[in-house]
Amino acid sequence: MDENSEVPISEDDWGAAIAEQEKAEAAAAATNNAKTEPAASPAIFKEFSGRGSTTETHNDIDFILDIPVQLTVELGRTKIAIKNLLQLAQGSVVELDGLAGEPMDVLVNGCLIAQGEVVVVNDKFGIRLTDIVTPAERIRKLNK
Repeated sequence: MDENSEVPISEDDWGAAIAEQEKAEAAAAATNNAKTEPAASPAIFKEFSGRGSTTETHNDIDFILDIPVQLTVELGRTKIAIKNLLQLAQGSVVELDGLAGEPMDVLVNGCLIAQGEVVVVNDKFGIRLTDIVTPAERIRKLNK
């Protein structure tokens, strides 16, 4: 008997909650004339557009200029079985997927930002950037 009496109460509760929600939505629609999104969007854009002079933007960028990041130049990659890894010794050669003369990848915190060619300056290796990855390309690669 308890099971049968609980079902109508539960349905009544759901019905009351749905009716209350519909009333609240109707009241909100009447207040905003059913145009909440278009009315809200310009207000948000006005708030941000009135704020940014070039001096303020420059100061915002200055705030992050001293944050260190890890820059990595990658010659290539490979996958190797653990048994082959354990057999490596001095003088062993590991074949990478990068080809000789192919541009090297330049990564900042693991994210590809450019490609370039290796140069030697005063007995030290460096990289001459030949191609910068655009922000749109970076976002497109992240979505893959």
